[in-house]
Amino acid sequence: MAQAAPHATRLIALAATLFAAVTLAGCGVNNIPTYEQQAKANWSEVLNQYKRRTDLIDNLVATVKGFADQEKTVLTDVVEARAKATQAQINLPADVLNNPDAMKKFQEAQNTLGGALGRLMVVAEKYPDIKSGQNFLALQSELSGTENRIAISRRDYIEAVRVYNTELVTIPGRWWKSFMYPTSKEMASFDIPAAEQAAPKVNFDKK
Repeated sequence: MAQAAPHATRLIALAATLFAAVTLAGCGVNNIPTYEQQAKANWSEVLNQYKRRTDLIDNLVATVKGFADQEKTVLTDVVEARAKATQAQINLPADVLNNPDAMKKFQEAQNTLGGALGRLMVVAEKYPDIKSGQNFLALQSELSGTENRIAISRRDYIEAVRVYNTELVTIPGRWWKSFMYPTSKEMASFDIPAAEQAAPKVNFDKK
């Protein structure tokens, strides 16, 4: 019987540990890292979709240029905006998700590219040969789909950041931050009007 006591004590300790773990999980102790990882995953998708857009632009510019070489200003604007947006993505600081100023600069570069693309599509509308070309139609369709995916991925990121940031400043998340995640910081979000969060800014489907 003397040897059973230590064994029983270990079982009790193990049970207590398991109970504490389950209790803590139920109290949201894992919410902060879980929400943070979700927001980071959504951010990666935002970057993927923006990169997809920039990758399509070279072919689009080449297609339009072949028909409308006189529209040099618009074409130049798109090329320059693409270059700046690409550099903005390549040179993103490591702390971009916690750096509102860096996030703002990134957003501005992408917005500039979106505006230049919109002007390019207006130019394309002037030329029936462009609108009816198979290459242009295929690129138009791909860009339209990409703009929709950009809008969705931005919306999902904004929501994930809202959930994460709210957890950091409300109880019990605020307590867990103080005790277990003191280095956790609020994430920066996009400053996008609600209407733009729901739909792409540029419409590529005009006929």
